[in-house]
Amino acid sequence: MALWRLYYHLVWDTKDRLPLILPKYKDDLYNYIIGKSNHFGCIVHGVNGMPDHLHVIVSIPPKISISEYVQKIKGSTSHYLTEKYFSSFQWQKGYGVFSISHKNLDQAIAYVKNQKKHHANSRIITILEEIKNEDDPPLKYSQK
Repeated sequence: MALWRLYYHLVWDTKDRLPLILPKYKDDLYNYIIGKSNHFGCIVHGVNGMPDHLHVIVSIPPKISISEYVQKIKGSTSHYLTEKYFSSFQWQKGYGVFSISHKNLDQAIAYVKNQKKHHANSRIITILEEIKNEDDPPLKYSQK
């Protein structure tokens, strides 16, 4: 049995950043993501978002790659939302992933939990909110 402690902050957008994650079914979506993640042996520490994007704080065991996890979650949630709420639901291609230390896990969970408040106050962490397409140039960091 392997011992692992891996924490990731994942972010991805709805197709064309359309505001499709509505309050009437977002809890259902989040619970679905938690259940599906548990099925894969992953641990969701936090999930939340805005109408046009989603944040997931998750521990993914080393036997599953990050890209495999994201592909499975995005694919299954697209299918689930299409079957239950939409004629066709799609996520945008690509995603953002950031590793988190155990020391900063609670801070990351709080950031995800308080998405609505952060966006309302314009107190977002820009790099976590601006997902780029795979073909875009690499992100550049500034000292701002």
